[in-house]
Amino acid sequence: MTKSTDRFEENAALKGRETSFILADALVAPVLASWKESLFAHEWLNADGTIRTPADMTETVRVRRKAAEELLNGDKILERPVLGIGIMDNIEIGSGRDLFLAMAARGQDVIPVHIPKSQQEEFRLFVRIP
Repeated sequence: MTKSTDRFEENAALKGRETSFILADALVAPVLASWKESLFAHEWLNADGTIRTPADMTETVRVRRKAAEELLNGDKILERPVLGIGIMDNIEIGSGRDLFLAMAARGQDVIPVHIPKSQQEEFRLFVRIP
């Protein structure tokens, strides 16, 4: 599956910090491989890094996934997810995590995101910068 950037806009979480972030196209497979080391990954990922089925998620995460799926099924403009490098040197998915992961679960291989300008070098293997 290919990316569709026409449905995305700046994430509201960047308000007042817009100049500290750049747009990038996240390469889903390497991002997930890094993110699986996150403390939050267990909510969405199996131990092997694959995305859990809704039946294997907690009720709370299942509800969030359903909401993200409904956004994807609609025609509203979506906010780009925000990625960063965490304290354990792995990728963290901040604002827009559920949307990013729902898109990944659908087979999207490239997802438009925001990354910190200061971490551009650390992201070189995980994104393409337009």
